[in-house]
Amino acid sequence: MTITSLSVGPSVRRITLDAAGHTLSALLSAPQGTPPRATVVALHGAGMSAGYFDGGAQPDASLCALGAHLGFQVLAVDRPGYGDSAAGLPDGLDLAGQARVLRAALDRFDTEYPVGTGTFLLAHSFGGKLALTLAAEAPPPGLLGLDISGCGHRYAEGSAELLTGTDRARWRHNWGRLGLYPPATFHSSADFVKPVPQRELREASDWPEAFDVLAPRVRVPVRLTFAEHELWWRHDADALDDLRARLSAAPRVVVDRQPDAGHNISLGRTARAYHLRALAFFEECLPERDGP
Repeated sequence: MTITSLSVGPSVRRITLDAAGHTLSALLSAPQGTPPRATVVALHGAGMSAGYFDGGAQPDASLCALGAHLGFQVLAVDRPGYGDSAAGLPDGLDLAGQARVLRAALDRFDTEYPVGTGTFLLAHSFGGKLALTLAAEAPPPGLLGLDISGCGHRYAEGSAELLTGTDRARWRHNWGRLGLYPPATFHSSADFVKPVPQRELREASDWPEAFDVLAPRVRVPVRLTFAEHELWWRHDADALDDLRARLSAAPRVVVDRQPDAGHNISLGRTARAYHLRALAFFEECLPERDGP
C-alpha cells in the first residue's frame, strides 16, 4: 500500500490498495489526533469514482471530511474497473468479481490501518449492488451495517431500456433537474465522472433477480435512501414494502426519502443532510451504544 501526493484537501489523501492481484486507488480521511471510532467504506456508482464522496461543488458536503470530523475514518474506493485498476480491467468485473477484489483490499487495509470497532459500507447506485453482494457473500470482519442510496430492487417503468442506451439517454435519470445541484457541479464533476465498464452495463439488467437471491442473506442493519426525484427505481409504497420484506435476515431495515434531491444525492444541494443522516444511522449501529 502506498500513499501519493495530496490533491483533494488537507484532510483527504490518495492511497492505493493491493487487492488480489489488482491495485485499487482510493481516498482516505481520518480523525486528527485520535483513533477512528469505526471505518466507513464508500462505494461510488456507475460512471463515477471515489471523488463523488469528496464534495463536488460544495466542499462542506464532503462525506470524507464530515465523517472524519465526527470521528469516523472514511475510505472511498475506486471500484474495480475504475481509477488505477481501469487499465488492467478495461471491461470491469461482474459483481461477484468486484466483491472478491474489494474484500481482498479491505483485508489488506485492516492490517495496515486502525479501523475502530468495525466497518460500515456506504454506497451509491451500482455501488449499492456491490455493497449488498459483499454483505451477503463475503462480509468483511466486523461489518456493522449498510447505508445505500440510489439503488432499489425493481427498475421504474422505462428505466431498464436505458441501461443499454447512450450516455445522453441516461443523463436525465442520473441527474434529474439541474436546480437540484449547486451551479458549479457539472464543471467540478468532470474530475470524477468516468466511463462505465461494459461488463457493468451488460449485468445491470439482471439486478432484480440477483437482489432476490442476495437480500435474504444480508444479516446486518440496512438503511436505503431514495431521492425525492429518483427516476431509476420504483419507490412507491408497494415496492418499498416488498423490498423490506426481502431483507428478511437484516435485524433492522430503514427506508428514507431525501427531499429536494436527484439520483446523485451526494453531489446535490442536500448532500450534507443525507450524509448526516447516514452517519447518524451508523452511530445507532455502533456496538459501544449497547449498555448493561
